[in-house]
Amino acid sequence: MITKEEIARQYQQIQDEICAGLEGLDGKAVFIEERWERDGGGGGRSRVIQNGNILEKGGVNFSAVEGLLPDTIKNALKVDQHDFFATGVSIVIHPNHPMVPIIHMNIRYFEMPSTDKDKPPVRWFGGGIDLTPHYVIEDDVRFFHGVLKSVCDQYGADFYNRFKKWADDYFYIKHRNETRGVGGIFYDRITATDNLSWDDIFEFSKALGRSFLPVYTELVNRNRNKEYTEAHQEWQYQRRSRYAEFNLVYDAGTKFGLETNGRIESILMSLPPQARWIYNYQPQPGSEEEHTLSLLKKGINWV
Repeated sequence: MITKEEIARQYQQIQDEICAGLEGLDGKAVFIEERWERDGGGGGRSRVIQNGNILEKGGVNFSAVEGLLPDTIKNALKVDQHDFFATGVSIVIHPNHPMVPIIHMNIRYFEMPSTDKDKPPVRWFGGGIDLTPHYVIEDDVRFFHGVLKSVCDQYGADFYNRFKKWADDYFYIKHRNETRGVGGIFYDRITATDNLSWDDIFEFSKALGRSFLPVYTELVNRNRNKEYTEAHQEWQYQRRSRYAEFNLVYDAGTKFGLETNGRIESILMSLPPQARWIYNYQPQPGSEEEHTLSLLKKGINWV
């Protein structure tokens, strides 16, 4: 059975691959790395890229932390144990071009030793990838979901449909009655079954991680040279505000990081560099903005 140390090592490798690829994609900006240690155990490598040709702000973070779970997290997870280990890679990219989408990905592993020597440790994998276009370009969304389905289909016949619905439900801004973007896939607390070993789940996690760079490279290159207006950029800033609302109000990773005394700069790197809240904005009938809002809903079949 694969060890937590090996999982962390391979996640670090995926972080390295993605950072190198994104620097090549941008062609100007490079990542700045900060290594940090967590009070209580573990640490990570936070990497941020800013002010590039296309990448206005992005983070590709790795962490491997351990120690004692706060009671709030222990109760939320409905577990008795306090000792934990968690490792993962988390990515958020905010482009400077309104026609290039925001993208998020997370792959992670969580483990707690058993308090009963006759029982195995509590362990699971989680993760996901989702797309938040400022303007929904339907061909791009179909391409994105098609890639995710092809990855899922290699590991479980029901993975895409299950995890796509999970993403629709998770990435939902309840107080706005709209999805954060056009979804993707999301899964949590996935464990070994009769049909799926721990190694299988880990391979799926890595395959998802390695799908990030080719899929985002394609989406960036499809749109990076399109012309746009000041009005397009104003809309981009407004859509960024919705992204910020979700991450601060609903995102489980943000809550976990804050509750476990994580590094604040790494936790909040998902927030956009600039966003705007326009009072009672109403899009013009028949506009690109109205079309985008009409597609920010659950249950759309993109493949």
